[in-house]
Amino acid sequence: MTGNSFSVSGYGPERSGWTRLFARDSLARRLDWPILFSAIALSLIGAALVYSATRNRTELNQGDPYYFLLRHLLNTGIGFALMIGTVWLGHRTLRTAVPILYGISVVLILLVLTPLGATINGAHAWIVIGGGFSLQPSEFVKITIILGMAMLLAARVDAGDKPHPDHRTVVQALGLAAAPILIVLLMPDLGSVMVMVVIVLGVLLTSGASNRWIFGLIGTGALGAIAVWQLGVLDEYQINRFAAFANPELDPAGVGYNTNQARIAIGSGGLLGTGLFKGSQTTGQFVPEQQTDFVFTVAGEELGFVGAGLIILLLGVVLWRACRIARETTELYGTIVAGGIIAWFAFQAFENIGMTLGIMPVAGLPLPFVSYGGSSMFAVWVAVGLLQSIRVERPMSA
Repeated sequence: MTGNSFSVSGYGPERSGWTRLFARDSLARRLDWPILFSAIALSLIGAALVYSATRNRTELNQGDPYYFLLRHLLNTGIGFALMIGTVWLGHRTLRTAVPILYGISVVLILLVLTPLGATINGAHAWIVIGGGFSLQPSEFVKITIILGMAMLLAARVDAGDKPHPDHRTVVQALGLAAAPILIVLLMPDLGSVMVMVVIVLGVLLTSGASNRWIFGLIGTGALGAIAVWQLGVLDEYQINRFAAFANPELDPAGVGYNTNQARIAIGSGGLLGTGLFKGSQTTGQFVPEQQTDFVFTVAGEELGFVGAGLIILLLGVVLWRACRIARETTELYGTIVAGGIIAWFAFQAFENIGMTLGIMPVAGLPLPFVSYGGSSMFAVWVAVGLLQSIRVERPMSA
């Protein structure tokens, strides 16, 4: 299978209907169904949690208890359509469009720094479209960084000219990633920057680049973090978040309020939870941003350890199957793309859940597939489409 066609060998016009759909070499048989079912299940669980967190929030839902629920389902539907479109185009076709996609994503994040940009929840990282909708371009930058670095690092290896990326190619790939990361840092959107840096590490690890680059990048990142802190790039609210993480008892009614209330909500759920829509912390609206960054607290309180564990299990299935796709593909480009997505999903999920448990600083990152938010939902479903395309387009064994 190549390009934007679903044709495969032995897949002639005489085969149609259900026989054609479920033939051994058909699209339906090539899809990774565990990833697809897990992502759908996470999105639907997220819909229930978002509804529970917002049905009584009249100051947010404009008097409509179903306001956020319907939008979450709409975002999921659009994301699913984007996934289908990504599979139809194919990751190889998107490979040829990387320069265009990269240019568009850079322009969009630059627009955030203009008067078109808007501040939401303390982060100046949005473009307000109108009609209650907004766009967070940094979510799509994660995808273009993965595709762009993969294109550069795999070009000569897949062509058979090199056994692994050389130093010059690695420098070019890092330069490609550095430009949008620095722009996002200027917003400043520290959470997205953290994810992007982890993506870069994941891409380099799966590309076969020298370990010296990995250790060098980790060291550079540590020095960069110190420099960012010392130069005052971070806003005061971001500094306060790190201070509250270092000292959870610091100002429990102020900077430490979110994490303290999050832990109370999760701790009160016990093994089986208080029951959906019956959580006192959620109903009482004690946890801020509970439909977005702190949606996991709804699961912990109302679904308990079992329900919260199910979310982690489903995320684990997505990561497990993504690892299989990365291992089984025969081209380095596909391996790198899958590796970047794995790094992205794994770190963002760990950071989001970790900050609700108090083991990670609050960084304003959504829980993949579960949190409310259009840009994040669209981006993760496009990533699922890329994973499916890599699996669908790999050669079938005899």
